[in-house]
Amino acid sequence: MKTISNILMLMTVAVLASCMADSYDAPDLSESPYGNSSISESNVITIAQLKETFKSTIANNGMKEVTDDIKIKGKVVGNDIEGNIYNEVIIDDGTAAFIICINQGGLFGYLPVGQEILVDLKGLYIGAYGQQGEIGVPYTSASGSTYVSRMSRFIWNAHFKLIGTANPSSVTPIEFDLNRLSDANYMTENCGRLMTVKGVQLSAADGKAVYAPTDGSVTLTANCANRNFKGISSSRLVLRTSSYADFAGNVMPQGLVDVTGIFTRYRDTWQILMRTTGDIQPAQ
Repeated sequence: MKTISNILMLMTVAVLASCMADSYDAPDLSESPYGNSSISESNVITIAQLKETFKSTIANNGMKEVTDDIKIKGKVVGNDIEGNIYNEVIIDDGTAAFIICINQGGLFGYLPVGQEILVDLKGLYIGAYGQQGEIGVPYTSASGSTYVSRMSRFIWNAHFKLIGTANPSSVTPIEFDLNRLSDANYMTENCGRLMTVKGVQLSAADGKAVYAPTDGSVTLTANCANRNFKGISSSRLVLRTSSYADFAGNVMPQGLVDVTGIFTRYRDTWQILMRTTGDIQPAQ
């Protein structure tokens, strides 16, 4: 009798399990777990228009909330893949570029170079550090200073939408014009873009010196080393490398090189942020 009872119990459990399984929908594996798919592609402005709208805020290192229902769309041209860019992605739509600050690591995993995204700006903040435009949320430091900083991944996830799949070959750097090194308008229009400066030479490259040493041989500012180029004032152009970058301890190449990276600004100084070790090559 006990055996028959156990068999009946097992049959009942199997039937119930089958019924419960039928009541659940199969997961939709076609929809990305990242971003907000409900964001509509409406009221989209160019990044150049965004920079113009908030020109005064950016120029004065201010901060302003986006209260209008506006969006931007662009392709990722820079991320945190080798640690030299931290908690940021940079997008470009062909008219200009903008930095987006996100308090999350491993952004390159779902925002690789060439991935197009739509960003809903309403409720986010436009600001600047050293006149470099940034998108994020307000942050107040211990000293009481308030500025735009990294948004949580939850806020970010609600404000962007992935468009299609990544196409790295669609991202091509712009050649930096050394003849316009001191041109204020050129800097305002192009800061934050993926660019290449050709035929330059790192002053400290001697076959032994590395990009960002931590032995005290180079002054670090915010854990970054600024490296000069021969014949170019360091107040105009530097190669900036984080001591946390994967390639911080790599020996800098000698001779003439072509350097690609995100050309950010700090006031009137161009700061090149290489994304990977492949961003520096012998001059062509």
